[in-house]
Amino acid sequence: MNDSSDTEFKYTTQAFRYSLLAWAVVVALSPTALHAQETKTPTKDDDGFETIYVTASKRLQGVQETPIAVTVISGEAIEQANVLDIGDLQTLVPTLRVTPLQRSINTNFAIRGFGNGTNNTGIEPSVGIFIDGVYRSRAAALIGDLPRLQQIEVLNGPQSTLFGKNASAGVISVRTEAPSDDFEGKIEAGIGNYNQRLIKGYVNNGITDNLAFSLSAGMNIRDGFSKSIVGLGDINDRDRWNVRGQMLYQPDQDVTVRFIVDHSEIDELCCTTSRPINGPRDSVARALGGVVLDQSTPFSYDAALNIDPRNLVDDSGVSLQVDVDYDGFFLTAISAFRRNNSSYTGDVDFTSLDILTTSGHTEIDTFTQEIRLTSTGQNTLDWMVGGFYFNEELDTGDTLFFGRQMRTYFDALLSARGAAGLLGGVEGIYDIAPGSFFSAESIVNSEFTQKDQAYSFFVNLDYHITDAFTATAALNYTKDNKDITAHQRNTDVLSGVDLDNDLTTAGVPIALIPTLSPAIPILKSFQFLPQSLDFPNSVEDGTSNDSKTTWSVRLAYKLNKNINFFAKAATGFKATSWNLSRDTLPFLADQKALSDAGLLEVNQGYGTRLAAPEKTTVVEFGIKSRFKKGAVNITFFSQEVEDFQSSTFVGTGFVLTNAGEQTTKGFELDSVFNATDNLSLTLVATFLDPIYDSFVGASGLDGPVDLSGEKPAGIHERSIAAGITYSVEFDNGMYGYIRTDYLYESEVQIAANVPEFLTREVSTLNLSAGLNLENGVDLKFWIRNINNDEYFMSAFPPPIQAGTFSAYPNQPRTLGANISYTF
Repeated sequence: MNDSSDTEFKYTTQAFRYSLLAWAVVVALSPTALHAQETKTPTKDDDGFETIYVTASKRLQGVQETPIAVTVISGEAIEQANVLDIGDLQTLVPTLRVTPLQRSINTNFAIRGFGNGTNNTGIEPSVGIFIDGVYRSRAAALIGDLPRLQQIEVLNGPQSTLFGKNASAGVISVRTEAPSDDFEGKIEAGIGNYNQRLIKGYVNNGITDNLAFSLSAGMNIRDGFSKSIVGLGDINDRDRWNVRGQMLYQPDQDVTVRFIVDHSEIDELCCTTSRPINGPRDSVARALGGVVLDQSTPFSYDAALNIDPRNLVDDSGVSLQVDVDYDGFFLTAISAFRRNNSSYTGDVDFTSLDILTTSGHTEIDTFTQEIRLTSTGQNTLDWMVGGFYFNEELDTGDTLFFGRQMRTYFDALLSARGAAGLLGGVEGIYDIAPGSFFSAESIVNSEFTQKDQAYSFFVNLDYHITDAFTATAALNYTKDNKDITAHQRNTDVLSGVDLDNDLTTAGVPIALIPTLSPAIPILKSFQFLPQSLDFPNSVEDGTSNDSKTTWSVRLAYKLNKNINFFAKAATGFKATSWNLSRDTLPFLADQKALSDAGLLEVNQGYGTRLAAPEKTTVVEFGIKSRFKKGAVNITFFSQEVEDFQSSTFVGTGFVLTNAGEQTTKGFELDSVFNATDNLSLTLVATFLDPIYDSFVGASGLDGPVDLSGEKPAGIHERSIAAGITYSVEFDNGMYGYIRTDYLYESEVQIAANVPEFLTREVSTLNLSAGLNLENGVDLKFWIRNINNDEYFMSAFPPPIQAGTFSAYPNQPRTLGANISYTF
C-alpha cells in the first residue's frame, strides 16, 4: 500500500473510532422506553396461523404483512438442507442465481436474471449483500461458510429507499443470531466424500445481567473433485476456516449495543474448467506434447494445467450496532470497517504447456456508517429517515507471464499457417535479438487503484389512510465519487512494434516490401496485448462523479388478516463502474485529443474505460395470502434496466460496456402447504421474459454485435424450486425429518460470446435426513446433486486459442454425515 493509501486508511480508522465514541455518548444519554427487538421467532396466533417475522421494510413485521417481494429462508431450513455457504442458497431461492467463476473469491449474484460484478474488481455488484446490516461490497468477502444463522431474506428488484447503499437488482440480507443471557452451545462434526472434514460450533452465555457474548468458529476441508491428469494438485478443494465473536450489551431496556468481530481465511485450488469445444489450435498444443482436455468428455472433472491455480483470501471485519428506543422513535446506528486481501496464481491457457500463467492481488478496505430514525407506536403517519456513508479503497493488479513454451507455440501456429520461421526471420532482418518475440522473460503487469466515497440520504413515509389501506412514498439521494489510477508495464517486444512504420529496410517500411508485406497481417494478429495507456493523463482524468435521486411509491391493502394486496413502482441506481482489467482502453471519442497531446501508445487500441451508471425501474403487483395449512404469495412485475453494465470475459480481459435497455417481465410464486402435521410442501418459482430492447456493440462470438431485440444469454426463463419435508416427533422426545429439494432452470445459452449450442439446463435433486435425540445429540445425512446433474455454470474463449471454448462445470454429487451435540 502506498503512502496515500496509508493516510486514507488512517483517516478511515479514525472515523471508525469517532463513530464508536459517538454511539457511546448516545447510549449514555438515552432515555427510558420499551426496547423493540429487531428479530423474533415464528409464532402462531389464536387461530393457528403462523407468522414469520422479517425486517425487509426495516420494521419488524410478519412476512405476509410486508408489502415487498421477499423470500425468507429460515435458519432451520438452511440447517436441514445443509446449506454451507451463500452459493448453496440458490437451491432454495429460484429467483437468485449464484455463479462462482475462475477463483474462490469471485462470485456473481443475479436476481430476476439481473446481476454483475464477477471477476472484474472495478464492477460494483448489482445485488447488494448485507450481513447483520453491514454492506459487503465484493463477493470475496462472503464466500466463507455461513455463521450461526437466524434467517436470510432475499428482496427482489431495486432496493434504494430502505437500504442506504443502492442495489439496482435486489438485496440478500443475512441475519445471524445475537448473543443471549442463556448458557448454550453446539459442537458439530461432519465427514463426506472427497475426504471432506467439517467441524464447527458456538457457545453463548451471559457475563453479567446486562452483558452477553457468543463465539462461533468453523473449519471446512475437502479434497478437490477435479483430478489433475499431469501430476499436480486436485482442483476445487475446500480449505477454509472462520471465527466470529459477538458482545451484546443492554444497560437498560431502552438500549442495545451489538459488537461483532470476524475473521476468515481461504487457501484453495480453484477453479476447474472443461473443454466443451476443441478448436484447431488445440491440435497444435497436442503436437507440441501438451495435454489438452477433450470435448468428448466435458464432465470428466479432469485438469490439465501446468501450475496449480491457488487462491488465498484473508477477510476480517468489525462492526458496532447501537439501537436506542426513544419516546416516539427508534434510533439504529451501524458502524463497520472491513478489510479483504486476496491473491491468486493460475494457468490461463488451460493446457499442460507452459504458455501463459498469471498471478494477481486485491486489497480492499471499506468503512460504512448507517444511521436510521424510525417512528414507533400507533401513528397515522409512520416514517423513517436515514443516512449512509461509504468509503472504500481498492488496490488490485495482475501479471501475465509468458511461459518457456510461448515462443515454441507461436512458431508452431505460424508453421500451421505456412509461415514457418517468420518470427525468427523478422528478428534477423531487423537486427532484433533472436528470441525477443514472445520470450519467456516477457510480462504484462497491470496495476489499478480505486478510491470510492459515497453518501446517501433516504426517507420512507407510510400513510395509513385507513386501518386496511396504506400509501407509501420514499426517496433516496445518492452521491458517488470515484478516483481511479491505472498503470501497465508490457515487456513483450512484438506488442511494442509499429509494424507499419517501425520496421524499415533502407528507410522503406516493411509494408512496402513485396516479399515481407504479407507477413504484416499475420504479425498484427499476434499482437494480442498491445501496451495499454496509463491514466490519469492530460485527457483522461480517471474520475467519475455521479448523483441520483431514486424513488418508490406503493399502495398496500389488507383485505383481511389473511389476504393482502400491494402495488409498487420504484427506481434503482448503481454508480459508474470502471474496467479494472488489462483490456481497459480509452474511448474512440478521445482519439484526437490523445493524439494532439502526444499520448498515444504504439498500436493504440480503443474500447471502454468505464460503464455509465445503471438505472432500474420496476412496476409490481403482489398478492399475499395465508391459511391454516400454508401460504401463497404471487408477484407480477415488469422491470427495466437502462444502461445495464455488461461485463464479458474475452480471454485476455473484460469488455465493459452499457446495454442500452434491458427489460424483463414475469411473475414469482412463493408457496408452502402443510398437508399434515408431519408433511410440508414448498413450491417457489420464477417465470421471466427477458429481452434486450437495445444493445449495440455487445461482445459476440466474432466480435461486437447488435443484440437489440434478442434474449439475453444466461437468464433462465423458468426457474422452479420444490421441496418436501416429512417430520415426526416420537413419544420419547426424539424428532426426525426427511427433506428433498429440487431445482429446475430451463435451457439457456450460457454467454453471448460462445456458440449458441453451449447451453445450460439445471435439474438438481438434493436430499437430507436427520434425527434429533432428546439428550441433545443430532444426526444428519445429506446428499447434494443426488441425480448427478451436469451443466456448465459459465463459458468463455481462452486467450490465443481461436475456436476453442472453455467452461466451468458444476459440482458433482457430494454426500456426507454430520453429528452434533447441543447443550
